[in-house]
Amino acid sequence: MCRSIRCVRFATVVLIAVSVSACAAFETRETKLQAVKTVGIISAVGDEITFAKGGLTGLNNRRQSFPIASWGLDDLIVQQATTALNGRFQVQPVSYNRAAFTAIKDSPVAPVNLVRSDPFKKLVQTEVSPQGLDAYIVITKAKSSFGGGARKVEGIGFITYGTVMESYRQVHALYEIRVFDGKTFDVIEKMAAPPLDDGGQVRIAGPTRMIDESFATSVGNPAENEKLRAAIADLVARSLSTTLSDMHLADVR
Repeated sequence: MCRSIRCVRFATVVLIAVSVSACAAFETRETKLQAVKTVGIISAVGDEITFAKGGLTGLNNRRQSFPIASWGLDDLIVQQATTALNGRFQVQPVSYNRAAFTAIKDSPVAPVNLVRSDPFKKLVQTEVSPQGLDAYIVITKAKSSFGGGARKVEGIGFITYGTVMESYRQVHALYEIRVFDGKTFDVIEKMAAPPLDDGGQVRIAGPTRMIDESFATSVGNPAENEKLRAAIADLVARSLSTTLSDMHLADVR
């Protein structure tokens, strides 16, 4: 009986300690965000689109990627984020080496990276101009397991998933948002964009939507598919405002 009482007391103490720590972290984050006046926005998501096939045997290893920089998705993201944030912050234009940000494939959201420095920190210090703003908002690709399996999808993509009876098609726009302190370059806040209410048939931890066969791109250059481009742009636009609101950076209008 005594041992059980000690266990309960120990668990209670641990729970209180965790709660206090969480509250302190929340207060620190809110205090830091309240001090932020000027921000710069960096986006490195829309350089390519990846096509993958899945089914009863899992994700096809022979994935194809095509450049879509001509779509201007990153410029669109910066414009929409600027509009959403202008009510709270003074958004200032920044120049940056977009290729350096897209080159990082190891997402710091993964648990293995929780104990080491965020790989984007150095880039914000060295590849962004001007320096000296209160904060920098960095939007980069995120990863997700496909259908609960071990294989991953990333960034902008198109998935065809086949079953015995039928096949499904869906697009995804997986990205993460981080707020870096402009002086210490520590991460104040970070979040991966969550799924939308109208997500696809196959579970993906991020914004996704079903599309029909009219979006098929079996021939030709996917970058020239205006219907596909519009679907991705719509997915990004709808998810971006929600994610910024969830991070308490902007209000959903």
